[in-house]
Amino acid sequence: MTAFYRSTSITLKSVAFVAATSPFVSAFFRSTSNPSLAHSAMATMSMKKSSGDDDAVPAYWFRPSDLRLDDNLPLLSACRSAASKEGMVPLYIFDSDVVGQTSDLSSNRRMGIRRANFLLECVADLRRSLERRGSGLFVAAGGPSADVFRQMTSRTRRSLRVYCQMEVASEERRALRSARAALAEVPGGRLEEIWGGTMYDVADLPYGTNASGGNARAANRSSLEGYRGIVEGMPDSFTPFRNKVEKKCSIPAPRDPPGRKELAINDSFRDFALSNDDENKINSGILGSFSYLPTLEDLGFSTEEIEEWKEAERANQAWEEAKRPLRFTGGETAGLERVKNYIWEKDLLRIYFETRNGMLGADYSTKFSPWLAYGCVSPRRIAAECATYEERREKNKSTYWVVFELLWRDFFKFFALKHGNDIFMLDGTLGERARGEHPNSRRWGFDPKKFAAWAEGRTGYPLVDANMRELAATGFMSNRGRQNVCSFLAIDMNTDWRYGADLFETELLDYDIYSNWGNWCAGAGMTGGRLNRFNTVKQSKDYDQHGDYLRRWIPELEKVPAPLIFEPWKMTADQQKQYEVNVGSDYPRPIIQPTGGFVGNRNNNQQGKNGKKSNGPNNNGGKGKQNGKGGLRNGSKHNKHQRQEMKSLKQGTFKFDT
Repeated sequence: MTAFYRSTSITLKSVAFVAATSPFVSAFFRSTSNPSLAHSAMATMSMKKSSGDDDAVPAYWFRPSDLRLDDNLPLLSACRSAASKEGMVPLYIFDSDVVGQTSDLSSNRRMGIRRANFLLECVADLRRSLERRGSGLFVAAGGPSADVFRQMTSRTRRSLRVYCQMEVASEERRALRSARAALAEVPGGRLEEIWGGTMYDVADLPYGTNASGGNARAANRSSLEGYRGIVEGMPDSFTPFRNKVEKKCSIPAPRDPPGRKELAINDSFRDFALSNDDENKINSGILGSFSYLPTLEDLGFSTEEIEEWKEAERANQAWEEAKRPLRFTGGETAGLERVKNYIWEKDLLRIYFETRNGMLGADYSTKFSPWLAYGCVSPRRIAAECATYEERREKNKSTYWVVFELLWRDFFKFFALKHGNDIFMLDGTLGERARGEHPNSRRWGFDPKKFAAWAEGRTGYPLVDANMRELAATGFMSNRGRQNVCSFLAIDMNTDWRYGADLFETELLDYDIYSNWGNWCAGAGMTGGRLNRFNTVKQSKDYDQHGDYLRRWIPELEKVPAPLIFEPWKMTADQQKQYEVNVGSDYPRPIIQPTGGFVGNRNNNQQGKNGKKSNGPNNNGGKGKQNGKGGLRNGSKHNKHQRQEMKSLKQGTFKFDT
């Protein structure tokens, strides 16, 4: 059936990436003014002015999820405030309550070395972008954010009016509350949170307090509780959410980055620095300045860990191009370059839907997700580029599906806003119903040895093992892989799913609080939706027909042909000798009993009735869903299963503000 859009086309000449000239990228780096500043974010928290408010210096506190200048509505609000003052203070804090901390659930670092390095690259790139505009970035480390603000205000004798992006998860909320209290210790000091980071604005959602035709902004409900009043009426499953949002809402147009005048540094802070007794060590106290940037060693990583990571990176890049993983470089510059390269230069957007379930190589999917996770690229910018591509080149299911993936990302943040800490709990949003009342109820277990085998890629199930080894070696895993390893751990191994989410938090380069924990909770069946059990053997045959992906990450099976490579435990002794692998010695036997069909209702795996794909977890963090010539040698034709799946996924419509 021919797909079509009822959406309003968006024409943004100033932001379109035309393949030859890339006017948006050029404009981004030479921007000196912001003509759209007057139209910037309207949703700021309502607060009464204190006696010292007129003297407060505006500051923008970049958070780990909005490290960009382009289409950053909270930043534009800070710039609007600074316009009536004498400059502002852009800043980033490596909060000691986050960086270097270990998980409450395990002994894992909350942030692994790849995530930490990517974050450092993001912050360094952000500083360079600000400096090109005559501004700068104050970077601090060595203490909690609240203590950094206390020192900044006490040493300058100036109060700060700090703007930042609103977050909804509990630990992030706690950090914001502490910062707010510290700022308020000085008359006029305050913290203002502004919604950002999603493709759709939460205030526009057609649910809860908005359902009767109201509007959160008009009703002055632009606060966390006001937004919760909206999302409390949203459905807990994606499809009805998607259908209503696509019908009722429009995707706002992205805003241009602020220019030199709006980003000028306030004179009170231009030469400001924080130091301690030992200026080379952040564990001796807080350090901070407009030139300071911590190192991986400063963030707690040993020389051995750093060398091991560098060696893994060198090994990855030594592979032939077809099998080489994408080298992710942190920062807005690299993120925008990837958008331009994927959509316009390589012209891969037009085939995204056909390639998105791949697992091998650099371009089977958009791979936008790491830059989205750190806020280096705005989801609205990507959506706008897709709309421009439709106008100038081609409109098809692929151009729709990239925006569709961004909607998944929105859904999980709104879902987290609605359910709060429940997404981190063993029984998820089901709560007590998961103890026997709900069909998805189960009694969870945890076997440390079996969990270690899963985490290290030693389960004896090649698809699971290959994906877990890829994660350890690169910090990335395809969406197809994420769904399979989640299903295997939570459903087939009956293991407390939180340990899987916890490991992903450490290792995933594109870790996003809401997408990661929401997807794992859903994948374990603890959000109440249909339990999607994946048959990993069948998935291998469907999406890695020749076993190329398995051989890339499991060298023990390098000489084993398909179909034996999908079920190596079935090889005879003679076959094992022929293919130079001993199952049980060189490669492990399955840690759980193989069942061939994975006992259970046949419609209870990834394909539901009539072959339709479920609205199961998209563990990729929203965008960057994986595919490419994925597993199909030399781009061979899709198999019967894949063709059936592609036909069953229905295209919807998106509307754009002009």
